[in-house]
Order: sequence, then C-alpha cells, then structure tokens
Amino acid sequence: MKENFPKKRINFPYLRLLNYKNLHLKWNNYWFKITGTWRSCPLTCPIDKPHHTHIFWSWLGSFLAIAATAYLSVKTNSPLLMAPFGATSVLIFGVPDSPLAQPRNVIGGNLVAALVSLIVLHLFGSSPWTMGMAVATAIGMMQLTGTLHPPSGAVALVVMMTKAPWQFLLTPALEGSIILVLCAVVFNNLAQERTYPKHWL
Repeated sequence: MKENFPKKRINFPYLRLLNYKNLHLKWNNYWFKITGTWRSCPLTCPIDKPHHTHIFWSWLGSFLAIAATAYLSVKTNSPLLMAPFGATSVLIFGVPDSPLAQPRNVIGGNLVAALVSLIVLHLFGSSPWTMGMAVATAIGMMQLTGTLHPPSGAVALVVMMTKAPWQFLLTPALEGSIILVLCAVVFNNLAQERTYPKHWL
C-alpha cells in the first residue's frame, strides 16, 4: 500500500530570477534610467556656458601649451607629444578646478596608465583582449592610487596600438605631462579669476 505523502514544493533560486514581474520591474527601472532625464528637458537641457573671458583663456592656454610642447619635441628631437595630451589640455585649461585636472592626476595618471599598459604589452602582446585589459587595469590602478585622469585611458591604448618601447614611460608620458602641467601653472595663474593647481598631491 502506497502512502500518500504531501508533495514537496521545489523552489529553485533561479526560478525567482525568471519571475515575470521581477523582470518587468527591472526592465522598467533600466528604461527609466536611460530615458528619465529627458522627461525634464525633452529637447535641450540648459547648459551653463562659461564667460567669454574664460573661453578665451582656455583657448590661449591650450594653444600655447600644445604649441610649446610640439616646439620642444621638434627642437630636442624627442616625441614629447601624443594625442591624449589634447584631452589633457581640455581639462587643465577648460576646467582647471576639476579634481581630474590637478598635477597629481595629470602626471600620475599618465605614468600609471603608461606603466600598466607597457607591462601588459610586454607580457601578453597586443591583441583586442589585451587592449581591453590594459585600459581596464589602468583605470583600476588610477582609482587605487588617486590619480584618475580620463585622457590616461587613451595613453594605455596608444601604448598597445603602437607597441611602444619602455622608453615611452619617460618620453612622452612623464616629460610631456610635466611640460603641460608647468604651462598650466604659469598660464592659468595669469588670469585673475583662475587658480591652478588646487593641490599638488
């Protein structure tokens, strides 16, 4: 004679993940994150444009800094200039008060990114996955060392794409960064409303 035992209810954790209501709620939340900000300003959001004198100083400062670095590069026959320095100029002259534009971040971020990517390059070579590894590791190391500088992500890519030698760490990463920072220190403080840097370390 078979005993009638109550059937046990099977409750697997992954079944809860497939719950329709849960998925629907997550989708709505995700969609709101993407479109939510546009509800407050559907076509254009107001942007605080800087005063025309700020724009002029940003233009003149970045012009002189990049021109000086390029001139020194030609005169010394050293590659002191690289594309990420254009983005660095946006920060140190366009938004000199930004924490990401301070000397510690500019010099430290470029050095950290160059070092990390050179290690990755010489250990694993240059390939799509090592490029991703170099940039991601550079970001993580910059965050750990408090030297986050957005253009430094491009420095890591430059190293990987050009298969740079170890000399890249000194020229242009260190020397070029120092030249740009010195230009920013000298030039930004000529403007009455600017103070640079906010801190050195």
